[in-house]
Amino acid sequence: MSSRVVIAEDDVLFREGIARLLAEAGFEVVALAADAEAFLRKALAYRPDVVVVDIEMPPGRGADGLRAAQQLRAQHPGIGVLLLSSHYVEGYGVDLIGESAEGVGYLLKERVGDVAAFTEAVGRVAAGGTALDPEIVGRMLGRRRSREGPLEDLTEREREVLAQLAEGKSNLGIAEALVVTTAAVEKHITSIFQKLRLDSTPSGHRRVLAARAYLRDSQ
Repeated sequence: MSSRVVIAEDDVLFREGIARLLAEAGFEVVALAADAEAFLRKALAYRPDVVVVDIEMPPGRGADGLRAAQQLRAQHPGIGVLLLSSHYVEGYGVDLIGESAEGVGYLLKERVGDVAAFTEAVGRVAAGGTALDPEIVGRMLGRRRSREGPLEDLTEREREVLAQLAEGKSNLGIAEALVVTTAAVEKHITSIFQKLRLDSTPSGHRRVLAARAYLRDSQ
């Protein structure tokens, strides 16, 4: 059964382009919206598996899309939300996550051009995973502060693995990116879970909780 999607984007060409890409990838696009108010109304009506929403949308053109997405998650936390933005703004990912890291993504719009990566990210968020843009993760790594936090006990390699995990990569994907074995990745992830005290929850859930910890500690 294909995942059902609502798309919210005020640029009509970009909106239609996303809809076509997702439809061709096997998703069922159930509704399109050009402003935050219409997006929230349609998302509540259709109850999709995932929404793809521009952060800055009418009517206010501030972070109205983000605020609508927050309202949606407050009422239906099981709906995945993939945020799109033309530029990275600190805090948006954490603002959306709140107390639940399941089914959250944050990509720069330029990433849509990589069709395979984009559609895979939509699918991952629809399934309850996470998808963070590599550029966003890179900026977070570049501005880390030396302060007490949940990640302070991690080694440098463990932080690199966690950053890759936060992008939503599989163990094999992490191994390929860091040029290490999958066995080494599995060892590092086990250590990360233990240090973040996530060793008593299901594996998939631990991955998104670890991603949330990474996001929060990187602000």
